[in-house]
Amino acid sequence: MPYVTEVPLPAAGPRWRTAAARLVTGSVNVAAGLILPLLLLALWQYAVEQHWLAEQILPPPALVWQSLLELWDSGDLTANLAISLQRLGWSLLIGGGAGFVLGVVMGVSRTVQAYVYPSFQLVAQFPVIGWVPLLIIFAGIGEALKVAAIAIAVVVPVAVNTFDAIRSIPRSLLEVGAVYRFTFGQTVRRLVLPAASSGIFSGLRQGVMQAWLTLVFVELLASSEGIGYLMVWGRQLLQLDIVVVGMLVIGAVGVALDRLLAWGEARLHGWQRRAY
Repeated sequence: MPYVTEVPLPAAGPRWRTAAARLVTGSVNVAAGLILPLLLLALWQYAVEQHWLAEQILPPPALVWQSLLELWDSGDLTANLAISLQRLGWSLLIGGGAGFVLGVVMGVSRTVQAYVYPSFQLVAQFPVIGWVPLLIIFAGIGEALKVAAIAIAVVVPVAVNTFDAIRSIPRSLLEVGAVYRFTFGQTVRRLVLPAASSGIFSGLRQGVMQAWLTLVFVELLASSEGIGYLMVWGRQLLQLDIVVVGMLVIGAVGVALDRLLAWGEARLHGWQRRAY
């Protein structure tokens, strides 16, 4: 019978200790992050009990929580939030796609850069609120106005970051494609996109956050649906608990979007390393 050499398995102790250390560190970070919100909540409750402001101006936390549950059970909160997220998705698709194409074209072609980039820099200085009167003239105050305004807020960060990322690619890296005789598609897929992906994703991340903030502003300004309209509706009824619910939902969704994009960026770095 042939002699079989047993290969010792790696000890699981260090791996468990590393996982435990990460768990402890994460728990400490979460606890530290909850200190300030809990202090603000305690101050809020104390201000209500001491009647620093009238209940119509500063609703108690219990009333806000009750309003949140009622709006959730009735479907008003989820329906308006779904409408806002749908607007966000269309705006990101239109504005992000246009910004990506514009950034790639300006980054690849020096001729396009020479003719387009100076004008783009000038237009990019206009705030989104400055576009609203012009958009109202051409698009009215319907859904097209909201999507167009949010899309404009997305185009600028995506285009600028894509352009900067492509222009910062070292020439020596592009020469690798010529040495290996890559096709244009292979050069873009194997060299350009991996090298510029961090900058492109950074622009997308900025665009998403700008889009979410602009969405709330546009819905507060002119809308009959959406999470911003829900806040306007609560203000008109002098029910500031509904306004606070809207503020909390906006903040929670913004944090969720940022965490989701951070997770995507981490996965992107792994793909970037494998692409080379």
